[in-house]
Amino acid sequence: MEALALAEIILGFMALVAVGAVLRHFGVLSREDTRPINAIIIYAGLPALIFRAVHGAELGPDLALVAGVAWIVFAASAAAAWLLARLLRLSPATTGAFILAASLGNTGYLGYPVSLAVLGDEGLVRAIFYDVFGTVGALLLVGLLIAERFGHAEETPINLVREVLKFPAVGALAIGLALRGVRISGPLSDGIDALATLVVPLIMISVGLSLKRGSVRSNAVPLLALGAVKLALAPLVALGAGSAILADPEAVRLVVLEAGMPSMMLALVIGARFRLDTGFIAAAILLTTAASAVTVPLALGLLGG
Repeated sequence: MEALALAEIILGFMALVAVGAVLRHFGVLSREDTRPINAIIIYAGLPALIFRAVHGAELGPDLALVAGVAWIVFAASAAAAWLLARLLRLSPATTGAFILAASLGNTGYLGYPVSLAVLGDEGLVRAIFYDVFGTVGALLLVGLLIAERFGHAEETPINLVREVLKFPAVGALAIGLALRGVRISGPLSDGIDALATLVVPLIMISVGLSLKRGSVRSNAVPLLALGAVKLALAPLVALGAGSAILADPEAVRLVVLEAGMPSMMLALVIGARFRLDTGFIAAAILLTTAASAVTVPLALGLLGG
């Protein structure tokens, strides 16, 4: 049942990618239309999504260890991706795309429903902590710097501290933490929820628009290497780190599941902002998401799920 539920979620994502590809094929939208779509995600949807997740999360000292495992997984995956990119002699734009897609996972959009289905409400709370303070924190504090290092931001010269602080998601994270004791209801809450729900469909449609003909075939070796890091190395690192520092076996299962999620959808948005190889990122998201329909249930079986 868990594997079936996961397959249904992934098929839904693939259908949205197909919508974007079809719209581009018939000339309704073009690859250039990803720019305004990504702007909506960055300045409206993503801040709402992060605010909602942080504002509603139940925090506890033990959950900090879960976020710590997320950072260990990120560091190990990013280091492995950097070494592989050098061995493969990728261009700077593709190297940045490779590192982001290999080290940052879809621990929210896909990780939340999978964790809830497998581990219940307690698993969902841990997944939120892994995602918000692990994956999202790594994206905002390190991922943006990686993107700037291998790409080009829209302003030059770039002050890295300013670039991070001005990113809307950072402000949403800070505000969400500051207002955790404040109850938000009514039209404001509904508006935040509505904006947050835009993120997944818009990103997947953007993936469909960003896919380039032949991008999978021409990048077959780098994509296979990326898949090995994202879907095999990352969960193994999570298993080792989680077993060492987490006392609850269910928490270990959670970090392994989250680490095994496919490439982060927001990597495409960040890649576009910093002019990385978005065609490569889109192909990585598509392929790792499809492959996760096999690898995640396999991980569940190995963990006794």
